[in-house]
This record gives sequence, structure tokens and C-alpha cells, in this order.
Amino acid sequence: MTELKIYLDKDIDKELIKSKKIAVIGFGSQGYGQSMNLKDSGCDVVLGLRQGGASDKKAKNYGFKTMTIEDAVKWADIIQVLIPDEVQQEVYEKQIKPYMHSGQYLMFAHGFNIHFKKIVPAEDINVIMVAPKGPGHTVRSQYTEGKGVPCLVAVYQNPSADGKEVALSYASAIGAGRAGIIETTFREETETDLFGEQTVICGGVSALMKAGKQGLKY
Repeated sequence: MTELKIYLDKDIDKELIKSKKIAVIGFGSQGYGQSMNLKDSGCDVVLGLRQGGASDKKAKNYGFKTMTIEDAVKWADIIQVLIPDEVQQEVYEKQIKPYMHSGQYLMFAHGFNIHFKKIVPAEDINVIMVAPKGPGHTVRSQYTEGKGVPCLVAVYQNPSADGKEVALSYASAIGAGRAGIIETTFREETETDLFGEQTVICGGVSALMKAGKQGLKY
């Protein structure tokens, strides 16, 4: 049996991520939590957003520099895609893929679109994942309290040969190294996440409650 390795801050090169330019695409719950923590950790981060939209105005109010998605992709070393799964493919094809260049890191917080090949990056692009096991606002609140949310990291494509190190450094910058970071695969993260959310939370729990109620004797 393979021993489970849990990475903490002491195991990670926390300075590595500070040498990279990071574009966070989206400013929803995860976009907010991760980008705020990155900024407070001293990282060079911008938000790729629809200019003039509600998220753009909100991000600017928090002191972020924003760009169009296209310009953010051109500028960045790392592109962290934090928009809903159902729109990622279209945004990737139209606003991300045409502007990427060899050696960049395309990052996700959930493996769905990579695992099911809705998004198929070029072979010279690093594809990695940093997936906090909690909502973005918890990622933020735990960070501000000096704590962290546990996190999964995975590497799908690794032409630069340092994808794991970059993923760990990013995860540390959002606070996960304070709690624990576990290495997984895109397949394992996707299938366990879907099972947990769609089978257990959305179906299993409610079915158990109904069965329990029906089984009660009054």
C-alpha cells in the first residue's frame, strides 16, 4: 500500500510561486478567496474579467488590477480557471487557447473538463490542479485567521517538469500548507467529487432521510 503523503508549508518552496505572474479567471467564491490570499502572500496576481462588469468592479474595489481574459492570458505564466465548469470549454476555446504560449501553466480547481476532454490543451502547456476542499469564502476566512483549508493537487501534463512544485507552491500561498495538501490525479479528484456531490449530497442523503422517516414507528 502506498503511504499517503501530506505536504505542509515546511515541505514546500513557498518562494517559487512569487516568481510567477498569475492570472485568476473569475471572481466568484473561489476567485475571490484564492486571489485575496495570493495577494496577501505577496504574489503577482491579476484578475481576468469582463471589463466593466459586476465582478470587474468588485475586484477593483478590493484593490486588484484587472484585464480582459485575453490580455490576462497573454500576460501570465499561470492561468487559474475559476469560472463555472459549464462555461469553461467555451471560454477556453474563444478567450484562452488562442492566446496561450508554450510553457505556460493552465490550472483548474476541479478536473471535470480536463478528465472528460472537454478541454484539450496543447502538449507544450503544463496542466495542473489546485483544489481547496472548501468554498472560496472559507478559504479566505481560514487564511485571515492564520489557518488553512486542506487542498488537493494534481498534474496532468508536465512539459516543464516542475508542475507539482508549482502546484504545491500555489496551494501554500492560498493557505493550504497550514492544513495539509494531498497529491491526487485529475481522474480521482473528478470522480470522487462528482460522487460526493451528485450521489451522496444531492441524492443519497435525501434518500436516507426519506427512508429513515418511513421506517420510524410512532
